[in-house]
Amino acid sequence: MAFDIDMIKDVYSKMAERVDKARDIVGKPLTLSEKILYSHLWDGNPTTAFERGKDYVEFAPDRIACQDATAQMALLQFMQAGKPKVAVPTTVHCDHLIQAKDGAANDLKHANDVSSEVFDFLESVSNKYGIGFWKPGAGIIHQVVLENYAFPGGMMIGTDSHTVNAGGLGMVAIGVGGADAVDVMAGMAWELKFPKLIGVRLTGKLSGWTAPKDVILKVAEILTVKGGTGAIVEYFGPGALSMSCTGKGTICNMGAEIGATTSTFGYDDSMERYLRATEREEVADEANEIRSYLTADDEVYANPEAYFDQVIDINLSELKPMLNGPFTPDLSTEVGSDMTEKANKNDWPIKVEWGLIGSCTNSSYEDLSRAASIAQQALDKNLKTKSEFGINPGSEKVRYTTERDGILEVFEKLDAKIFTNACGPCIGQWARYSDPKNAPKNSIVHSFNRNFAKRADGNPNTHAFVASPEIVAAIAIAGRLDFNPMTDTLINEDGQEVRLEEPTGWELPPKGFEVKDNGYIEPREDGSSVEVKVAKDSERLQLLTPFEPIGDTIEGAKLLIKAFGKCTTDHISMAGPWLRFRGHLDNIANNTLIGAVNAYNKKTNFVKNQLTGDYGGVPDVQREYKEAGIKTVVVGDHNYGEGSSREHAAMQPRHLGVAAVIVKSFARIHETNLKKQGMLALTFANENDYDLIQEDDTFNFLDLNEFAPDKPLTVEVVHSDGSKDVIKLDHTYNNAQINWYNEGSALNLIKIQNA
Repeated sequence: MAFDIDMIKDVYSKMAERVDKARDIVGKPLTLSEKILYSHLWDGNPTTAFERGKDYVEFAPDRIACQDATAQMALLQFMQAGKPKVAVPTTVHCDHLIQAKDGAANDLKHANDVSSEVFDFLESVSNKYGIGFWKPGAGIIHQVVLENYAFPGGMMIGTDSHTVNAGGLGMVAIGVGGADAVDVMAGMAWELKFPKLIGVRLTGKLSGWTAPKDVILKVAEILTVKGGTGAIVEYFGPGALSMSCTGKGTICNMGAEIGATTSTFGYDDSMERYLRATEREEVADEANEIRSYLTADDEVYANPEAYFDQVIDINLSELKPMLNGPFTPDLSTEVGSDMTEKANKNDWPIKVEWGLIGSCTNSSYEDLSRAASIAQQALDKNLKTKSEFGINPGSEKVRYTTERDGILEVFEKLDAKIFTNACGPCIGQWARYSDPKNAPKNSIVHSFNRNFAKRADGNPNTHAFVASPEIVAAIAIAGRLDFNPMTDTLINEDGQEVRLEEPTGWELPPKGFEVKDNGYIEPREDGSSVEVKVAKDSERLQLLTPFEPIGDTIEGAKLLIKAFGKCTTDHISMAGPWLRFRGHLDNIANNTLIGAVNAYNKKTNFVKNQLTGDYGGVPDVQREYKEAGIKTVVVGDHNYGEGSSREHAAMQPRHLGVAAVIVKSFARIHETNLKKQGMLALTFANENDYDLIQEDDTFNFLDLNEFAPDKPLTVEVVHSDGSKDVIKLDHTYNNAQINWYNEGSALNLIKIQNA
């Protein structure tokens, strides 16, 4: 079934004309990324050549996808916009609120029991406003989108940073905060700074134990977690053409971990095969009609250095299987002896307690079939897994088909636990420990995308390493972090020395996909009579109250926290057990910045209250400042807000009274989220000024009344001994974003415009 086929036909009907005009205006051949961007301008046909990394541009995305944790806040905001129906096709996917513990059946039942209030809310809001609803157990948002909604040449946004997964089908798909999604739902333009372009030329061909996952693990090593910030990564070359569509999705998915705006591949035969296998023949036929417009112009890939801001070369024939981690997705180690050396040097536990396969990154039929080929060898060679083993299928379609084809049975025979078609351990929804904070030091390997401290199980001592599904399966069988399946042997239950052979699998199911109930619920054509109920005493849901403008005078603002080192959205608003409060702003605000490390004592959730001189938890101290009517400032290091798209990391500080966040540099989505919520997102003009900030500091903004694009702000930092430092702060606000600040939030401005 091809969803929204009329919309797709409309996009394709305009694409050739718009791309041709863009090529004339730019005056040179175009990359695929540029073709998609210029064909989705809010004003229609291109009239201007935009400067990469500088010009803010208004776009018209084709569709929106939301997962249940972020959809709550997004839809609570949309309910204030005064619109009877969403303006573009939108879907909600219930995949984050299902905890992994006992296995699929029990875990799904438990989720429906404890989160029924939230699921019912999301279903009713979806029904009212014309939003497609995918119920709990239907699958992980990005796998479901790839199977049903992604299409070559399209543009979509989603309230999850891994929306970028859809680049595997040739889209420009971008993760955003809920407020950005609300703009588009309300029929307004979506704004983005025109991205820079990074080209990755893939030569050679993957073989043996090397998988698409290793491509992005290598790119992460090269670019680091912030090297892709403000850029689209476009993959091309013979190596790209030789790869499956879901393999491309794996690579694009983890592009979020290098800070990239998104990643994409040009339309090719593998994408056509995938479209036809997922019953979207009509989309494939339409795409074939404009095939040359769904990839870069020939000159671009022939001479990429002339068209991309940066070009990276990777020879797939020389690429080795990799393990990235722990605690950051860009720390790469080749499988085998290199890991032995690093683990011993850094005191990483060699024994592996769990191997986990799945998440939105690696949960396709191909992924599971290749990992199952390793599991089957273990059975045939009389090996038992030395680590515990868990599997998260990506969708009900994948689960049903892999069960039909005996793939899941292979895992089960190795005592693997089959979890629900949901995110589970990947986003901290893993009931592994009763007391995670005091759990032991250990190592796990997984095919997920993130491995920050506490990410999977809440245990700060869990060393998580990212690898391909094939390598995860092999290491789970061996039970050692430094196992190299290409060279090492194992001793089976008969005492014999055996070796694992290279993995095999299927790009697509030989007998086709099959599913009985895919979990989709179509909304009413007219939802005006649908009543959305939110109980006043609910702990899970809370209707929103508009933010008041912070104003053009900030004097006597206190330092709340100076964050030391990496401060991701997990540190600012962690997931795991806190996911249950994602629809209740005041309750979830109680986790604000509790994971950030205080630069002055290197402790988490322990900051000085300047009103009393005592130390306390960050939210508790901040609530006292708010009660006293005192604004506060948060100071941070590089790439502040790295990680998830969750706008809670901006809304919570805003709700509690934080006025400004001052850092060395921001992650893209988080900077936008702060702006959308009417806050000041500022960077040190001289990053060494970070060192000037002291624990008892007070901030006076000297020229906020002159807030304007391209004009730095000046702040007077008053220290406890009466001495002062005057520092310059840069920003990237344009006039429209300054209006968000002046009105208190972007949503406040939408309400005024729709009044």
